[in-house]
Parts: sequence; C-alpha cells; structure tokens
Amino acid sequence: MDSFFNECIKKLQTAGIAMPRLETRMLWADILKCAPAEVYENTPLTEEQKSQVSAMLQRRLLHEPMDKILGHREFYKSDFKVNADVLSPRPDTETLVESALNLLPENTQAKILDLGTGSGCIIISLLAERLKTSGVAIDISPTALAVAKENAERLNMCSRLKFICADWFQADFTTYLTDKFDVIVSNPPYIPSIDIAKLDDEVKKYDPRIALDGGADGYNSYRRIAELAPDILKDEGFLILEAGYNQAEDIRRICEKNNMTHFKTVKDLAGINRCVIMKKAVAETKKI
Repeated sequence: MDSFFNECIKKLQTAGIAMPRLETRMLWADILKCAPAEVYENTPLTEEQKSQVSAMLQRRLLHEPMDKILGHREFYKSDFKVNADVLSPRPDTETLVESALNLLPENTQAKILDLGTGSGCIIISLLAERLKTSGVAIDISPTALAVAKENAERLNMCSRLKFICADWFQADFTTYLTDKFDVIVSNPPYIPSIDIAKLDDEVKKYDPRIALDGGADGYNSYRRIAELAPDILKDEGFLILEAGYNQAEDIRRICEKNNMTHFKTVKDLAGINRCVIMKKAVAETKKI
C-alpha cells in the first residue's frame, strides 16, 4: 500500500505540478514547523496533521500558488507574508533590487519611493541592505498596504518606512508627497489587458488583477510614472522600472519623452531585459 506521502506526490504529479516531491515536503514541513529537507516518506503525521495537509493539497491541485497556500514566500534575503491581495514576489524582480543596490552606496542616506509596493518586498529589501536609507511605499489597495505594513513590522523597518494609500493616476497625486526622492522603484502592472486571459491559472486566478493589468498596450502605468518622475525625483535621481518581456525599449522611449535619460538596461538570469534604469535629465544652466 502506498504511503500517505507517496499518495500526495502522485496527486500533484497527476495535476501537472512540476516538482511534486518537493511540494509535498513543503506542505508537510509547514504543518510540522520544520525545513522541507527534514521531511521523509516515513515522517509521521497525526490524523489531524494529515487532514491539514489534505486541505492544503486540495488547494494546490486547483493550481493555487504554493506561496498563497503557505502564506509566505522567500524574496531576496527575507521571507515575506503574501496573500490574495498582493502579487506573489518573483525571482525576476530581484534584478530590480540588485540594480537599485548597485546605485546606492553603503552609507547613503537616500530617500526611496516604491510605487505599487504590494507586499513591500522591493522597498523592504532595499532598506534592509542600506541601513541609513528611508522610504515611502505607495499602493492603491488598502489591503495590499496592510500586508506591506505587516512585513515591515516583522522585519523591523517601520521606523524608516512610511505607507501611503493613493492612486498615482489622480491629478493631485504629488500632493501626497512632501519630499523629493533619490530613487524611485516600481514593478507596475504591465500585462496588456487582452493577454490576461492567456496567463497561467496560478497567475490570472490568484494574483490581483489590478497588479497585472497594464491597460490596452500594457504601458498605462509606465506613461503615468514617466510623467510624474521628473517632478518627484531629485536632480540626478534614478527611476528604476521592472519590464515585461520585450518591453524595455518601449519603456525607455516613454521615459525619454518625459525629460529622462537612459542610464542602463539590466538583464535577468534568463537573459531578458528586465530592468530599465532612467536618470533625471537636469537642464544645463546657461552662463552669462
């Protein structure tokens, strides 16, 4: 007779889950409060624990993302709370974090703005690495912002991080900001509306649409952020944007139309142009 452990693996395998053994270990480890590597086929579970694993397994068989089931996900160097109100952090977005860190000296006292913060994984990761920086995290969703605040509290970042619930498409958006920033980071919605239906179930069914839908061509948020950036960046400040597949050049052109200078485009580990870095173009002072 197959063990309960192997039954779980077979069910995940049949559902087309890519790493059924690892994911079985992850489910068991969450219940047992141990590391997945400590889980084996003969690891004992009580009947109550089996029931808990079965309930989580049923959610995974419906292709609910593992991090939404477990309620947390590793990103960069920390573990972040996630739920249905926030976009699941992706490894690709770590390219944005690393790109920003490369521009921020170790002892900088830079002020950083995160537009569309979601779980807060970007801004919190930056503040954790640059101990003298401070930041503002903005999101249109109050429930997403609540998740970001919880992550900031758990990772001891609240003293350096302010949260604002606002819509950057509002005409008076800049009135929410009392300072100018050295760096703006954003992973905005960039999927064209018509393409949402083509996404994997794990994305379109379980990530908030507001964090995915970039409008008819995918660039609505980029156009608005590019309009705002020159007014809210300090001179020589940087705008660092995550880009979807084959979008980097269009994003660069959108920003250049708004008095921004292209600084660098950074590839992710798959070789895709993932991060567009723009710099505020400062007009030269004419000599008399």
